[in-house]
Amino acid sequence: MSFIATDLMPLIQTARFNLWHYRSADLKATITTPGYFAAAIGRLQAGDVMIVQSADAMAILPLRSNVGIGPGVTLDGAVTPIALTRAVAQTLRMVQAAGAVVTTIILAPLLAGVIMGAAIPVSAQVIGPITEIVVTLRNGQGQIVPPSQTVLVQQGYVTTTIATPAVGNGYRIQLEDGHDQGITVTSRTFNILPDLHLMLAEGGTKLLQEDGAALGQD
Repeated sequence: MSFIATDLMPLIQTARFNLWHYRSADLKATITTPGYFAAAIGRLQAGDVMIVQSADAMAILPLRSNVGIGPGVTLDGAVTPIALTRAVAQTLRMVQAAGAVVTTIILAPLLAGVIMGAAIPVSAQVIGPITEIVVTLRNGQGQIVPPSQTVLVQQGYVTTTIATPAVGNGYRIQLEDGHDQGITVTSRTFNILPDLHLMLAEGGTKLLQEDGAALGQD
C-alpha cells in the first residue's frame, strides 16, 4: 500500500512544532521507507514528531528534512528482539616482586668421642625467620634415638643438651627448622665411649693400681 493522506492527523500544531498521528495497514518498515510521505511534504516539517500505528508496531518517529523518517522508538509490536553482540578483550597483567631471604642453621662442632654418662652439649647459630629447631640424635643406621627436642630460637641461637645413648659408633645430631624440614643440618659422626674409672685389682690384702703398685695411705 501507499501513503493515505486522510490517515495523517495532527494532534498538536504550533508555529514551530507539530505532533502527528498516522494509522496505516502498512508495516512499519514500509512506512519508514524514504519517500513514503512525499505527498505530505507541504504539511510535514523537520523536527515534527509522528505517532505511528502500523500493522506490526506502534512507534514514535522523528521527522527529518524532506519528510525523511528517523528510526524513532518502537513502543509495542511484533518485532524481532534487539540482539546485542558484545566483544570483550581483557588483558591481565601481573607483576611480582620477589626478594631472597637467607635461612640457614650453623651447628657448632662436636667432640669426636663422648664419654658414657656425660651430657652432649648442642649449640647452633640460626640465620633467617626460624622460630624453633627440632633436635634429634640418630644412631649409625640413621634411626632416631628418642626423645627428640623442640628448642626455641633466642636472639639467633639455640642451645640444649642431649643425654648420652648406649656405647656405640656413628652417632649424629640433626637440627631442622620446626616448620620446614627442608632446612636441615647434620653433624659429623661421633662415638660414645665407656666410662673410664680408676681400675683397681686386689692382691692379697692390698688394692693395686693399674701399674701393679699398691695403694698407699698418707
